Amino acid sequence: MDSEPLYIVVPAYREAGVIAGTVAGLLSVCPNVVVVDDGSADRTADNAYAAGAVVVRHPVNLGQGAALQTGIVYALEQGARFIATFDADGQHRPQDIAAMLATLRAESLDIVLGSRFLGEAEHLPSARRMVLKAAVLFTRLTTSLKVTDTHNGLRVMTADAARQLNLVQDRMAHASEMLAQIAEHKLVYKEVPVTVSYSQYSLQKGQRLSGAFRVLADLVIGWLVR
Repeated sequence: MDSEPLYIVVPAYREAGVIAGTVAGLLSVCPNVVVVDDGSADRTADNAYAAGAVVVRHPVNLGQGAALQTGIVYALEQGARFIATFDADGQHRPQDIAAMLATLRAESLDIVLGSRFLGEAEHLPSARRMVLKAAVLFTRLTTSLKVTDTHNGLRVMTADAARQLNLVQDRMAHASEMLAQIAEHKLVYKEVPVTVSYSQYSLQKGQRLSGAFRVLADLVIGWLVR
């Protein structure tokens, strides 16, 4: 894989308690893990570095979209052939990345999107499931993409596809922004089943009903400003 390096980009904000475990899991499948610390006031950056990740820091909090864009640009500058994005909070499984990369290469795709609704959404609260399904419908209507999951942070893309993305939206609006850009640039995509595991930690960090409705609000904002 050295001749076609994969870089995994992990946006992180105040994830000091879990980031080391996330990095360790990723390093078991890929040597190139880039954590973008988005202005955290805790030890997120220190713990990520100690765990073996390359750490890029924002001096102030700019939002997850900006953190992803920073990480993608860094990976491209290092000569990445493929780039994966991965959430910091431990909800994703590192082993899903290998299957997604294999699909990307075997089918000559531009980007592979993880879908919890084709796979497993462990301990997903029913209210959030309903809101995420509504977000899927909204995205289908506004982008014409036939996706089943709109706010899944697990993705694998080619370097060429990554160069066509320019994420500027904050919070979860960047996810709909990315899908809109996939449609705009006519990137060839495929969704594959992945597992997302909701933990007590992730539920406490905004996966409540109020956070679910923020997803819909951010979708609308992302659509209006693009």
